[in-house]
Amino acid sequence: MTTANIQNALPVAAKIDEPLDLAVVIPAYNEEGAIVATVEAVRQALDPLGITYEIIAVNDGSTDNTLQEARRSGARVINQPGNIGYGAALKAGILNSRSTYVAILDADGTYPPSCLPHMLEIAQTSDMVVGDRGVAMKNVPLIRRPAKWILNGLANFLAERNIPDLNSGLRVFKRDSLMPFLKLLPNGFSFTTTITLSMICSGLIIHYTPIAYGKRIGSSKIRAVHFFSFILLVLRIVMLFQPLRIFLPFGAILFTLGVAKLVYDFTLYDVSESAIFCLLASLIVWSLGLIADMISRLHLKPA
Repeated sequence: MTTANIQNALPVAAKIDEPLDLAVVIPAYNEEGAIVATVEAVRQALDPLGITYEIIAVNDGSTDNTLQEARRSGARVINQPGNIGYGAALKAGILNSRSTYVAILDADGTYPPSCLPHMLEIAQTSDMVVGDRGVAMKNVPLIRRPAKWILNGLANFLAERNIPDLNSGLRVFKRDSLMPFLKLLPNGFSFTTTITLSMICSGLIIHYTPIAYGKRIGSSKIRAVHFFSFILLVLRIVMLFQPLRIFLPFGAILFTLGVAKLVYDFTLYDVSESAIFCLLASLIVWSLGLIADMISRLHLKPA
């Protein structure tokens, strides 16, 4: 659907009892230097479309003047009582909005709001549209790149799909596709990683579109310790949706070790306890995997 079609399909003025076309949720923690410019850039991007929209800035317990600057920007402001977390701020904004589509956008100036119209077009036929930072992620510090490579590799393997950008902070969702997962989404920075894996593992339609990733205003809130939380999160989400992706390889490793040890034992005309243990352990792991898969299918079965 073209931008012109969007203008025709989405009315400029909605009735009070009708949802808006789009809600743009902007979480902000100590972003006093960027929040006003971000909100204004969103307006400049969306005003020409002639759609009904609102901008929701969620102040996540900032200790600077972010709250005052957010109010000055003219956005609808939700003020969290404390620094609860990036994901908590996003969920607060989403739950306090009423729209057909939901966009999320960081307040630090790294993501271009000018991409929102194109992403909204694509969202007509997708459940989630993600701004792919691609090679433009040159702003990521060198010390964090190995951790991101490991995390992305693990996620790609477990999800059985190449994920171009696992935790991009610029996305557009169909609200109906997003809401069933909201209760699973964490309060921290792993919000985006979780929704990516949840939708992929559920077989929903996800589209990636290239964006220009800019230099952030202010300092990053992500710390090295978050890497381990991300790894645990990937394992937990895949365990929830596709547990066999974890149990089958783990069982195969144990089975291979058991067979190799058994072959070696035969050359010594003896069978060791370790070979039997590995073989039995592989059968137990595979059995647990099948049980976990059945539980997952029953739990996630549509009502």
